[in-house]
Amino acid sequence: MDPVTLLTVVVLAVFVGFEVVSKVTSKLHTPLMSGANAIHGIILVGAIIVAGQAGDPWVLTIALLAVVLATANLVGGFVVTDRMLEMFGGRKPARPRAGDGARDSARDRVTGEGS
Repeated sequence: MDPVTLLTVVVLAVFVGFEVVSKVTSKLHTPLMSGANAIHGIILVGAIIVAGQAGDPWVLTIALLAVVLATANLVGGFVVTDRMLEMFGGRKPARPRAGDGARDSARDRVTGEGS
């Protein structure tokens, strides 16, 4: 294929991908991110295989770049998924600080409160 056709396919894929993802409700983002993380894991394995079998230095450079980018994408996907799952969890109750109890009881003794 000629470069113009390849560029057209990439531009259309980016446009369609953006439109599809922007229409997804927030309740479906976490399951979709989990599926995307699985796909990115497969892409990472493929990039490692290509890098291991590369004979030409140019192909090796591109394959190693693909490994780095796929790794960043995979880790970023897990971080985003983890943050989204935290949003669905309940709020944790605030714990009292270590010294608060002793100060409160000493203040209660002085002021006569708490009895």
